[in-house]
Amino acid sequence: MSGGEIFVPKIPSMRIMDLVAALAPDCRVEFIGIRPGEKLHEILISEDESRQALEFEDMFVIEPLYLDLWAFRPPAGGKRVGTGFHYSSDANDRWLSGREMRELAE
Repeated sequence: MSGGEIFVPKIPSMRIMDLVAALAPDCRVEFIGIRPGEKLHEILISEDESRQALEFEDMFVIEPLYLDLWAFRPPAGGKRVGTGFHYSSDANDRWLSGREMRELAE
């Protein structure tokens, strides 16, 4: 850590109904629809932020906008993400299974 950067771990996504089935399979579910302001997917790195993003094996690092202000030194070993890149829950290539969630909750 140099200061000013943001760390975004590469974590699996999970659908809410899969979470319910894994943790409370006998729970009564009532579908009410999406509410104002509610999001269907979480955007963890936007296309704008990708200009400052470095990718590592287990995380992304978003560099601060004003590198001189923080005397920022980028961590070694990261590679720049491509133009137009974004990291969001719907575009994730790893999804948590119900079994994995139950193991995490134990």
